[in-house]
Amino acid sequence: MYALVTGASSGCGYEYARLLAAKGYNLLIVSNEDAIHDKAQILREDYPIEVRSLVMDLGRQEAAKELYSYCAEQGLEIEVLVNNAGVYHDRDFVDDSEAFNLLIMNLHMITPAMLIYYFAQEMAKRGKGYVLNMCSVTADIAVQRLGSYGSTKAFLRNFTRSLYVEMKDKGVVITDVTPGAINTGLYNIRPWATKLGLIMGYIVQPNYLARRGLNAMFRGRSKVSVPFVWNYLLIWLVVLFVPTCLLRLIRKMGLF
Repeated sequence: MYALVTGASSGCGYEYARLLAAKGYNLLIVSNEDAIHDKAQILREDYPIEVRSLVMDLGRQEAAKELYSYCAEQGLEIEVLVNNAGVYHDRDFVDDSEAFNLLIMNLHMITPAMLIYYFAQEMAKRGKGYVLNMCSVTADIAVQRLGSYGSTKAFLRNFTRSLYVEMKDKGVVITDVTPGAINTGLYNIRPWATKLGLIMGYIVQPNYLARRGLNAMFRGRSKVSVPFVWNYLLIWLVVLFVPTCLLRLIRKMGLF
């Protein structure tokens, strides 16, 4: 059986792939970066499994069907699907490019949804399968410059919860992993802020996040939030104590 991990050339995606390899899964790892082939070679050397690597732009509407067709042509049975590929911008929606706005919506909504559509049908026929969706704490926080990112992650979070209920009795577990800040290059956090965040625990390492996510998925859970306390504290503070008028003031003052 194979595990399919998207966005696996670095960060959390690579850690998901490495941990699944340690569990004995053969791997199909996908990225839009050529570095995915180097990571595949490392995994082959470290684990007695088969590793296939594929360079593909998953930010296109047709990408999910192309990836599913590739697996069908190669005879790969996917037991684990990790929808990890994503992008991040903290920029006003109307000031961003049309290309990026389409990219983030395709990458965070269309591609993961359609990958589940194709692969979960086969999982249900076999009576066993696992899907992990990388959501975000920003799904619960509507603030300026995160409109595209947070809203697309909100879709993925709600979609995951609905599908968990639909698919659990068919033997397919679909899990929402909701991280806060992760120590990767995705968020462009300044070094001093990263160091402080790691000390205080509101920024976590990719390996820790991946282990928590996979443990929750294999235990049949619908959701895991990492780090739990900091995530819910942030949601509580922003949702309850930061009204829209205060967000506008923060914006005028250039604080965020």
